[in-house]
Amino acid sequence: MSRAIARWALAIALGAIGIAHFVSSRGFRVVVPDWATRMTRLDKDAIVIASGAAEVALAAGLLTLPKERRRIGWATAAFFVAVFPGNVHQWRTQRSTPGLDTDAKRLGRLFLQPLLVLWALWATGEQTTSTARRRRMRSPR
Repeated sequence: MSRAIARWALAIALGAIGIAHFVSSRGFRVVVPDWATRMTRLDKDAIVIASGAAEVALAAGLLTLPKERRRIGWATAAFFVAVFPGNVHQWRTQRSTPGLDTDAKRLGRLFLQPLLVLWALWATGEQTTSTARRRRMRSPR
C-alpha cells in the first residue's frame, strides 16, 4: 500500500469517526473516564465533541496541507496516544459502544491503538530514498 493511499484511508477513517462524534455523542460518552472531566473541567459531551473536532481537523490537514504532512502525522499519532486512556477505561468498565460490544472486541481495540500510531507516522513520513531520488531526477532545478 502506498503512503498516499494509507494517508487517504487514515483521513477518511478519522473524518468519519470525527463526524460520528457530532452525530452520536451519547455513544462516545462511555469512553470518557471521570477523571478526564475533572482534569479538563469539561463535561463528557464537550470532551466527545472536542475529540471529534480534533479528528475532523486532523483528517482535513492530512488531505489539504502537504507541506505540513509530517507535523500532522505526529499530531495524529499524539492524538491516538492521548485517547488511549479512554479505550482502557472502556475495556476496564466493560461498557459497550457500537462495534465494541464484547470484552474481546474492547481488548482487541487496545492492541489496535499502537498500530494506528504507527500508521499515522508511516503514512506521513518521508518517502524512501529511491522514490525521492526519482522525483528529484524528474523535476527541473
